[in-house]
Amino acid sequence: MVTLNNVFNNENMTCIASGGPFYVYEHQNDLSVSPYAAPDAYFMKEMNVKKRQVLAQLNGNAVKVQAGAMQWTTGAVDMNADVGGVGGFFSKAVKGAVTGESAVKPIYTGQGFLMLEPTYNHIILEDIGQWGPQGIVLDDGLFLACDAGLQEKVVRRQNVSSALLGGEGLFNLSLIGQGMAVLETPVPRQELFEFVLQDDVVKIDGNMAIAWSGSLQFTVEKSTKSLIGSGLSGEGLLNVYRGTGRILMAPTIAGTMGLNTNGPEQTTANAGQSATLASTITSSIFGN
Repeated sequence: MVTLNNVFNNENMTCIASGGPFYVYEHQNDLSVSPYAAPDAYFMKEMNVKKRQVLAQLNGNAVKVQAGAMQWTTGAVDMNADVGGVGGFFSKAVKGAVTGESAVKPIYTGQGFLMLEPTYNHIILEDIGQWGPQGIVLDDGLFLACDAGLQEKVVRRQNVSSALLGGEGLFNLSLIGQGMAVLETPVPRQELFEFVLQDDVVKIDGNMAIAWSGSLQFTVEKSTKSLIGSGLSGEGLLNVYRGTGRILMAPTIAGTMGLNTNGPEQTTANAGQSATLASTITSSIFGN
C-alpha cells in the first residue's frame, strides 16, 4: 500500500479544474528558487506564469498521454506502448510527423494515480462528446492526454490552399467519441473566444483558432472579391470556417506584444522589437 502525503493536502497546490479522471493542479508559488532567479520568479508569479500538472485517477479505466509526459505513478498501474506491430508503428509515426504529436502515445490502466510532468502552459479540459459526432480538430501540439477510448484521426485539409495559406498545416489531429481530453495551450481558457455556429460562417485573420468542430468546412479566402482589394485593405487572406459547430480562438499569438500593428502574426521584426522593449523595461527597473 502507498500513502500519498503532501499531494492532496498541499497548500501550495490548488486544483483549478477537473473532468472525467483528470485533475489540473496549479503551483501557487515556486518555492525552490535561488537568489539569482528570485526577480524572474516574482514577475512570473505576478503575470500568472505558474507550473501546472495533471493528475489522472485510475479505477480500472485507461488514459492515453503524450510520450514522455509521465512524472510518476502509484498503485497497480500498467503502461502499454500500444505500438501495434511494425505496420502500426509506421502508421503512427507518419501521423505523428504530420500533426506534431508523438508517434506512440502510452496507455496507462489499472488502479492508482498517474501524475504528468509540470508545464508552464495552460491546461484545458474538453468533453469531446460535446463537440458532436465528428469530434474536435486540434491545432498542432495541443494534445497532452485523453481517455483511452477516444478515437484518434488525422484530418487532411479539403484543399491545398487552406494548408499553404491558412497557417494551420496540411494535417491536424482529430479526437472523436465520448470522453475527456487534456489540451496544453499558450493561453488560459478564460481568454479563449468561443464561436457557436448554426449554418453560418466565421472569418479569422491568421491561425488564431486552436480547436474547431470536425463538422466545419475550413478554407482560406480573400478578404474582398479582388486580390488587389484584399491587399490594399490590410487584411489579405482569411481563415474561413463554415457550417454548424464550434470554434475556440485565442485572442493573440503567444510572443507578440501588439507594438505597432493590428495584426497578430509573429514575425522576425516584431519579435526583435519585443525583445528590445523587454530589455529596456528591465534596464529601467534594475539598472545597468
